[in-house]
Amino acid sequence: MSDESSDKHVERVIIIGGGTAGWMTAAGLASMLGSTGLAITLIESEAIGIVGVGEATLPHIKYFNDTIGVDEAEFIAATSATFKLGIEFVDWARKGDSYIHPFGEFGLANEGVPFHQYWSKMSGALDTGPLDDYSLPVVACRKGRFQRPSDDPRSVLSTYRYAYQFDAMQYAPFLRKHGEARGVTRIEGKVTGVDQESESGNIASVTLETGQRVEGDLFVDCTGFIGLLIEKTLKTGYESWSQYLPCDRAVAAPCESAGPLLPYTRATADCAGWRWRIPLQHRTGNGHVYSSGFIGDEDAERALVDNLDGKLLADPRILRFVTGKRRKLWNHNCIAIGLSGGFLEPLESTSIYLIQEGITKLLELFPDTDSFTVEMEEYNRRMDLEFERIRDFLILHYHATERDDSDFWNYLRTMKIPGSLADKLELFRNSGRIAAYDHGLFLVPSWIAVLLGQRIGPTNYDWRVDQLSEEHIRQHLSGLRNHMEQAASDMFDHANFLTQNGLARGVA
Repeated sequence: MSDESSDKHVERVIIIGGGTAGWMTAAGLASMLGSTGLAITLIESEAIGIVGVGEATLPHIKYFNDTIGVDEAEFIAATSATFKLGIEFVDWARKGDSYIHPFGEFGLANEGVPFHQYWSKMSGALDTGPLDDYSLPVVACRKGRFQRPSDDPRSVLSTYRYAYQFDAMQYAPFLRKHGEARGVTRIEGKVTGVDQESESGNIASVTLETGQRVEGDLFVDCTGFIGLLIEKTLKTGYESWSQYLPCDRAVAAPCESAGPLLPYTRATADCAGWRWRIPLQHRTGNGHVYSSGFIGDEDAERALVDNLDGKLLADPRILRFVTGKRRKLWNHNCIAIGLSGGFLEPLESTSIYLIQEGITKLLELFPDTDSFTVEMEEYNRRMDLEFERIRDFLILHYHATERDDSDFWNYLRTMKIPGSLADKLELFRNSGRIAAYDHGLFLVPSWIAVLLGQRIGPTNYDWRVDQLSEEHIRQHLSGLRNHMEQAASDMFDHANFLTQNGLARGVA
C-alpha cells in the first residue's frame, strides 16, 4: 500500500483556453468547489479566436445554469436566447419528409406498455394520424408556441422539458463574469511552452509569451481542435469515426431574422450533408455541415447562402474537423473538455452537453491528491460511453434513409454500422422495443422519434397491446390527440412569451 502522506494535494487547477468550454469549466468548478479553497486559474488570449457560431442546446444546459446559480432571465437577455422544445429534421428519410425530435414524451404509457406500441398497432388507420400529434412539445413547435413546463405530474404540461438557442459568442463573456465573481483568476496571454515532470510525465507548468510561468496540479485543456496539452504535449492520440460520419467541414453564416420566432432548431438534409437553422432573438444562425469528399467548399457555401431566410449579416466562414475523440479524455494530470477532447457534429445539439458532462464527471471524481489513477480510469470509461452512444445515435440519422439521389446518401445507407447500433435496430424492427441505456444521453423517446420519423418501423408490436380492444385504443388515441392540440393552442406565442416575461432583447 502506498504512503498516502507522500501524495500531493490538488490545490491548483489551471484551465488553458476560454470560450464556452473554458468558462463553463471555470464557472462550474468555482461554483461547486470554490469554497474548498481550490485555486482556479484560466489562461486565454484575446488574439486567439473561438469557435462560436450560435448554439442550439439540450435541456441539460438549464440544469447546469441552475446548479451554478445563473439567473435564467439574465442569461437569456445576455445571450439573445430563445427557447427550444425540439429539433426538426427535414428531408432525411425521403425528400419532403419532416419530423420533430421533441424534448418530451409521446403519449402516455398504459399498463406499463409504452405509448408508441399502441400507436404502431393503429398506425394504418386513417384517423390515427402521425406520431407527432401525440407529443405536446411537437404540437407546440408546429404552432410556434411555448410555455414553461408544469411541476404537477398530473398535467400534460409536465411531459416535456426545454432548452435554449443562444449566441455562443455572448455566453462565454457572461460566464466569465459569473466565474470571476466566484474567485476565478483570469490571465491574459498566449501559452508558448509546456513543462512536464521528468519522472511522471505530468504537466508541471505552462509558460506564457511574456515569460510568466504558471504552475498547477491539475490542468484542463480547452484549447479547441489544436489540443495544446492533451495532444501536442501528451501525444494522447485520436480515434477517428470518419468511416461512419464522413462530414468533415462546416460553413457558417448569420442572417437577418425572417418569419415567426420558432421554438425549435431545424436540420435539413442536403446532397452531401445537412444545413442547420437556429433562430435567436436578434438574428438567425445558419450552417452547412458537409463531407469534402462529396462536395466542394464553393458549392457547399452556395447551398447555404442560397437557402437563407434573410439577408446575410457576415461573410461565411469554414470550419474543418475530424469526427471522433481522444483516446483518453483524461491523460496524466490533464483533462480535455470541449473540442480538445473530441468532436461530434452538432446534428443533435450535443456539443455543449459533452462539455457539461465532462465538467460534471470531473466534479464527481475530483481527486483529493495527485494519486488519481482510479478516478482517471473511471472518468475515461464514462466519457467513452457518452461519446460512443451519441455517435451511434448520429449514425442512425444518416443510415436510416431511403435516399439514393447522391453518392453521399448511397454510401451512408449501405455502409457497415457499429454492432452496438445494429443490435438496437434489430431489436426495434422485430418488436418495437428499445434497449434502454443505464448510462447515455438519449432515452427511449428520442430513439422512437428518429426511428419512426425516418421510416424504420417494427414488424410486430408488443403483444400486451392486444389486451385492449381496438375501439378502446382508438378512443384513447382520439382523446389524447385532442388534448395535445388544445394544450398547445393555449400556450403563448413564442415571441410574445419572451416579450411579456421581460426576456426580449431586440426580438426581430
